[in-house]
Amino acid sequence: MKLFAELIRTLDSTNKTTLKVEALTRYFEEASDKDKVWAIAILSHRRPPRPVNTTLLREWATELANIPLWLFEESYHIVGDLAETIALIIPASDASSDKSLNQFLQEIIELKKLPESEKKEYLHKNWIELNYYERFVFSKLITGSFRIGVSQKLMTRALSKATHIDEDILAYKLMGNWEPSKISYTQLILEENEEDYLSKPYPFYLAYALENEAQELGDVSDWSAEHKWDGIRSQVIIRNNELFVWSRGEELVTDKYPEFQSFINTVPNGTVMDGEILPFPNGEIGTFNDLQTRIGRKTVSKALPEKTPVILKVYDLLEWNGKDIRNSSYKERRELLKILVKDVGTSEIPLYLSKNLAFNTWEEVAEERQRAREERSEGLMLKKLDSPYLVGRKKGDWWKWKVDPLTVDAVLTYAMRGHGRRSNLFTDYTFGLWDKEKNELVTFAKAYSGLTDAEFRKVDAWIKRNTLERFGPVRSVTPHHVFEIAFEGIAESKRHKSGVATRFPRILRWRQDKKVEDANTIEDLKALIPK
Repeated sequence: MKLFAELIRTLDSTNKTTLKVEALTRYFEEASDKDKVWAIAILSHRRPPRPVNTTLLREWATELANIPLWLFEESYHIVGDLAETIALIIPASDASSDKSLNQFLQEIIELKKLPESEKKEYLHKNWIELNYYERFVFSKLITGSFRIGVSQKLMTRALSKATHIDEDILAYKLMGNWEPSKISYTQLILEENEEDYLSKPYPFYLAYALENEAQELGDVSDWSAEHKWDGIRSQVIIRNNELFVWSRGEELVTDKYPEFQSFINTVPNGTVMDGEILPFPNGEIGTFNDLQTRIGRKTVSKALPEKTPVILKVYDLLEWNGKDIRNSSYKERRELLKILVKDVGTSEIPLYLSKNLAFNTWEEVAEERQRAREERSEGLMLKKLDSPYLVGRKKGDWWKWKVDPLTVDAVLTYAMRGHGRRSNLFTDYTFGLWDKEKNELVTFAKAYSGLTDAEFRKVDAWIKRNTLERFGPVRSVTPHHVFEIAFEGIAESKRHKSGVATRFPRILRWRQDKKVEDANTIEDLKALIPK
């Protein structure tokens, strides 16, 4: 734990990528094999379930620090991180633990089964005996939240330097559903085992947003365009007469989409398809809101696929006849994919091809982009015909050209403090639109990005002077300021008071030129819902 806490201290104290990679490389060279496996797991978002809820953590830390709970809560809202708050308010210690990271994680796993009295005793003992940074890391592990500004890509780069194994190979090894408590470092990183690869997806290739004019990409005939579908990016694998469905977040979601079982015995073994899981009610593409009825369900009832069926809209082929074809050109992979879908496709098999769109000019491409919402897509994907399927986010061959966002002018109604460097400012806002009949503002969206630091400071100062009521960390404010809110999609929703759900809302600009009565209405918002 001492070595891992020192690593976190180093990573937390710099924004320089080279220094972070150096620190991670040293750790992978010096740590024990068991600790290395847990470090890899933690930095790739594989952590044991939280053994204690946050309410108890706050109460027990407050008791140990001998301060009132309200003071802890106020401190927490200022600091913005629960583990850091706990590490700060408990009396300082110069002690240090000799236990390994692996020992702590095994204890945390066992802790979940214990009664509350024993959990409390365990936490108090360790909080007192650990120094500040060890206590901070320990509390992070307990809370189950471990975001420290290090991407899995950065971690993989350091692991490559420490082991001299190619980054792409390591990225592939780290994909899948492995458990840190049940796998050794040799099995995970050093060993080659064909059986382990049966269910493994490939690392996803990700596109950058188009930065300049499309014409600057060169001859339009060198590119393929297709719609950018708004669903769940996934890889669907058929190997050895078994089906595996992976989300881009490396979650195995096979059981959530029983419709895809029909791919077995219809899609050849040794096939890996890259595509989008889309809702398909009434035989046409639905909204992301439709898809949310399938997301997060632990079990899928027989009725759910009938109410909200899904399809796989495929746009790439990564493995064919058991052979990795990612180094083949996009054009070659697509030709094979067309043959596959043509051979498999029937009305009973939910496999659809995402069509390539042929254009003679970039102006024609731009016109198709304007039609995206009619097609229930977010815009277009532009892919170089001779491009291989790479690993991670790379510039040059794949670009996403999304449609311009939808916008409305809304009124600031509630505010909360932000997190991290903004934890002392009110930067998380709730917005309302006018209900004409009732002549009142109805909440419809929350947003916390889009303003400059200077603008956030101005709004923060105004909020502190114009608070109407306090509800814990939330403040209601005098309706006065109007902001232009942008969002990617919109759909009807029974779960929201406004009757509408928006996708990825964010602040576009502060409309200081508008009065509160000039803000849009709920009716204006509903008029943007695709018919």
